[in-house]
Amino acid sequence: MNTLTVRNVIFRTDELFELQLERGDVQFEPGACVALFSNSTESRPYSIAAGTGEEILRFLIRRVSNGIVSNWLAQRKPGDKVSASAPFGWFRPGRAVAGTRSVFIATGTGIAPFLSYLRSNPQRLPELCLYGVRRQTEAFNLEELQQIDNFRLALSQEEVNGHFHGRITGLLEQIPFADDIHYYLCGLDTMIDETSIWLENHGVAYTQIHREIFFYEDGQL
Repeated sequence: MNTLTVRNVIFRTDELFELQLERGDVQFEPGACVALFSNSTESRPYSIAAGTGEEILRFLIRRVSNGIVSNWLAQRKPGDKVSASAPFGWFRPGRAVAGTRSVFIATGTGIAPFLSYLRSNPQRLPELCLYGVRRQTEAFNLEELQQIDNFRLALSQEEVNGHFHGRITGLLEQIPFADDIHYYLCGLDTMIDETSIWLENHGVAYTQIHREIFFYEDGQL
C-alpha cells in the first residue's frame, strides 16, 4: 500500500476530473491500474493516464451520484493524502508482440491507458485511434490526441464540425485489418462487446483483441 500526496484536482465538467498524485517511487507500465481508497476504506480501480517518465500519477475519473470513492476523490485538495495499491492488471496497449501494430478504441475515461501509452511511447503511434464521448467538453486531452494522424472523435449527443456525430461504433468501418495489427478496446462494456463481435465477424482472431471494461452505469466508481 502507498500513501500518495494530491498534487491537483482538475475538473473538465461537473462529472469529469483529472486527479494528480505525487508519484513517489511507484513504477508501472502503460495500461496498469491502481486501486484508490476513500477514508472509509472503500476502493475502486482506476487506470493510470500518466506517462512512465512523468513525476506524477494521473487518473481520469467520472464522478457518479452514488460513487463512494469518486465523490471522495473529487473533494481532495492539494496536500491531502490518498491511499493507493501497487499497480496491477494485464491490459497493456501496444505490447502484444514485438513488431506488431495497434488500433486503439476508447469511450469516456477509457482513454486513460491509451494516453499513458502515448505519453510513454511518442515514437510508436497507433494505426488508428477512435474515441467516443457524449459531448466535446467530455473529451480528455483532445489536442494531444489529435497529434495522431488517424484520430477520430465520435460525439454521440452533439454535432461539432470536424467530428463524427454518433456512437463510436459508427466509425468501425474505418478500422484497418492486417495479421500484424492488435486491437485494444477500453471503456463501456456495451461498446467493447459490440466492437469485439464486429471485429471477429470481420475475421480478426480473438487473440488479437484486448479488452479492458470500465463500468459507470451502476454507480460503483
